[in-house]
Parts: sequence; C-alpha cells; structure tokens
Amino acid sequence: MDRIHASATVAPGAIVAEGARIGPGCRIGPYCTVGPEVVLEEGVELVSHVVIEGATRIGAGARVLPFASIGTPPQDVKYRGEPTGCEIGARTLVREGATIHRASVGGSGATRVGAGCMIMAMAHVAHDCQLGDGVILANNVMLGGHVHVGDRAFIGGGAAVHQTVRIGRLAMVSGLAGVTNDIPPFGYVFGLPARLVGFNRIGLLRSGCGREQLRTVRAAHALLFKEPGEFAARLEAAEARFGQDPLVAEILAFIRDPARRRQLVRPGRMAAPELGPGDDENGEGG
Repeated sequence: MDRIHASATVAPGAIVAEGARIGPGCRIGPYCTVGPEVVLEEGVELVSHVVIEGATRIGAGARVLPFASIGTPPQDVKYRGEPTGCEIGARTLVREGATIHRASVGGSGATRVGAGCMIMAMAHVAHDCQLGDGVILANNVMLGGHVHVGDRAFIGGGAAVHQTVRIGRLAMVSGLAGVTNDIPPFGYVFGLPARLVGFNRIGLLRSGCGREQLRTVRAAHALLFKEPGEFAARLEAAEARFGQDPLVAEILAFIRDPARRRQLVRPGRMAAPELGPGDDENGEGG
C-alpha cells in the first residue's frame, strides 16, 4: 500500500504522520490526527476531529465520526508504552466521542472490534477487549478490560461490563445493566446487578432459527437456569436431552469453557411493569 494512495483525500487541517498508510478511496476530514503506525484500508472515512494512534488498522469501508479516538494508550497503570495494537473490522461504524484503546501488556496483543459493528456515541471499549462481528454497543456503554463479546450481541445504553466478562453470541444486555458475570449465548440480562431473565428469542428468529429449534432452546434454557437442584446435575441433564442441538451445544460449551474466569449471571425475573409489547413473563421478547 502506498503511504497515501492517490485516490485518498486529506482535508486541510488534518495531520497524517509520516509512516501512516492510507488506502485507496479513504477520506480524512478536517482536524483529524493519524499516527505513524496507522493503516487505513480502502474506503475508510474519518469525518472530522478524529484521533487514530498506535499500531491501529481500520478495515475497509469503516466510518469514524467526530471526536472518536481509536488506538490510544490503555488505562492500565502497568502500561509503559510497550508495542500493542488495535484492529477495527471492515464496515464498522464508530460514532461520536467513542473511545477504543489499544491493548495492554497482559493480553493478546491487540484490542479487536469485528466487522459490521456499531459503536454508538460515547461508548468505551477498553484495552484487550475482543468483539465479534455485528456487535452493537449503544450510547455510553462501558466495557472494562479483557471483555469478550460474541457475534451479534447487543448491549443497551449505559450498561457497564466488568473486566474479563464474556458475553456470548447473540446475547442481549438491557440498558443501564451492571454486568459482573458471564452471559451465556442467547441470554437476555436485565438490572443492576444484571440477572438472566430470559433468552434473546427475537434475535434467534432474526438469525434464522426455526420455531422447532427455538422450542428446544427454550426447554434447555428452562432446565439449565430455572429448574431447582444442583447446577452440575442440570448441566448433565441438558446435555443428555438437548446436546445434539447445535445452539444448545454452543451454550453448554460456553459454560464448560475452562478459560472462563467468572461465574454465570444469576437467574432472576423482570418486574412486570418493565415488560415491553410482545414480551412474556420471562422477558423473552428481546
């Protein structure tokens, strides 16, 4: 890649450091600052007043709106300027004032945001976070360091997620929730502290899950998280009865992952006044 491709445009007032690589069709708006290790792939747009630092690569077609900053140093007292990175996937949208920090020295080496994500205004993605494809963080979401978020998960406005928490694929976190423990795939959590109040039925349907498979997931979810008795026994029962279903198998694998550092969020109930149209008593309208 040329340092600045001939088809790229750089507005007056923007600063592109020597060494940065700017791909074809990129547009860098006024008063943006692009550091010397930054790579912008084809068609990236920095609208204005954007700061991109560190060894940061932004994928093709991504768009970053004013006052966002990407690849700035981690908020980690142990960090001493070691070489770490940040990666933003193709077609991801980063809205106004969002912050995405590069990795610390104790992680995987790079903070990663997948393709097709939306990071809304003032959201914060801390060092070493790993976000899958299609993730949506609503306004003012706060992710602590080393948080893992699965593909197409949705985290509602103002939610706070404790460091090292894992959030499974297609999980849904309500606005203003306080998440301190892991959320299984397709889980729907609510409250402060967050409680598992159902599963993301609507998200599963939109992803192509059939009605029969949805009933299987519902039954497995009820067995795992609503039935009485020792959880280990319920886990074995769920595997025996429903383990051949790929979605249930995904939930079981998430729970059994030896790398997990936290307990699962606890089951709970959503108060009736909080239910929206189409929700049942378990809050499964997500």
